[in-house]
Amino acid sequence: MEPSTAPGAQTEVPTGSGEASRVPPDYEDEFLRYLWRDYLYPKQYEWVLIAAYVAVFLVALVGNTLVCLAVWRNHHMRTVTNYFIVNLSLADVLVTAICLPASLLVDITESWLFGHALCKVIPYLQAVSVSVAVLTLSFIALDRWYAICHPLLFKSTARRARGSILGIWAVSLAVMVPQAAVMECSSVLPELANRTRLFSVCDERWADDLYPKIYHSCFFIVTYLAPLGLMAMAYFQIFRKLWGRQIPGTTLALVRNWKRPSDQLEDQGQGPSAQPQPRARAFLAEVKQMRARRKTAKMLMVVLLVFALCYLPISVLNVLKRVFGMFRQASDREAVYACFTFSHWLVYANSAANPIIYNFLSGTEEKSPALLCPPWPHGYLAAALCS
Repeated sequence: MEPSTAPGAQTEVPTGSGEASRVPPDYEDEFLRYLWRDYLYPKQYEWVLIAAYVAVFLVALVGNTLVCLAVWRNHHMRTVTNYFIVNLSLADVLVTAICLPASLLVDITESWLFGHALCKVIPYLQAVSVSVAVLTLSFIALDRWYAICHPLLFKSTARRARGSILGIWAVSLAVMVPQAAVMECSSVLPELANRTRLFSVCDERWADDLYPKIYHSCFFIVTYLAPLGLMAMAYFQIFRKLWGRQIPGTTLALVRNWKRPSDQLEDQGQGPSAQPQPRARAFLAEVKQMRARRKTAKMLMVVLLVFALCYLPISVLNVLKRVFGMFRQASDREAVYACFTFSHWLVYANSAANPIIYNFLSGTEEKSPALLCPPWPHGYLAAALCS
């Protein structure tokens, strides 16, 4: 959000001849002290925002690092879906480590303090991480759709997953180059540009007003609206297949009436240590696979829902600002500022929420014999710490 000039923010005053005369340096110093004391120093609610940013920063970095560590340390977890989840975690680590601190300072001080070079780099990496996240979620949905709804049409492999991940990064890095090209750093108060970086802004500069409208409309459709629509349709078909009557390889009635082999043997008067029949073992494996697929599908649908909710406010606000030109002459500036600030925090909160979702809703149930490992959670965290 672009900062506005504070009342009385002038270092030149008009004279009777119509020419501007410079004010004394001590007035500039006093004015800078005023900016810091009454305008830039964090307000009470901004301290709450800082605490929220710090919490998200720690959870996102630690959580996503543990997700990557879990898959790296456990070979049995190196599945196609987990490869894509690791890629999503890497994108979350990138945006958290590089973009979150800068975003926090900009939201608090309303100034860009990092110079011209980072004005291009940081927004570019932010856009790349969004593209990587959207494409990764799309590939996960496509992989699950083929595996569950059309298993004979396409067989996904770890090698193809790794190739897809490289393609995701290559496409994202290339497509988001215009974002870096249009970013420029400038000062709202040019008279103070040599004295301070306060009230410098990093914003887009386009040759014509039509270009940002086209670019941000396409950005919204390509990185949010269209992928979410396609993923929603894919998961709807997956949901019908897994929770409907056409469960691959079995029927809903068999699953409802199924008993564990040990219970069947006890009903037949045999001891619980007796071995189940081959057909019972095969059916048991089939039911376990179906339950694991259901659990994985639930986790992925929650990840998609949280992503859609966290990115919705900033996506809508950007369209309103860049395409429709709103908020330029906002009467309630504080409310607009609060909306943008909260929407920025939500983007980073999504990176912190993902590893929590993976851990508590994943189908990974590894129980470690180590005494230091708690019995919960049986997910990526336990696999990373207790393997």
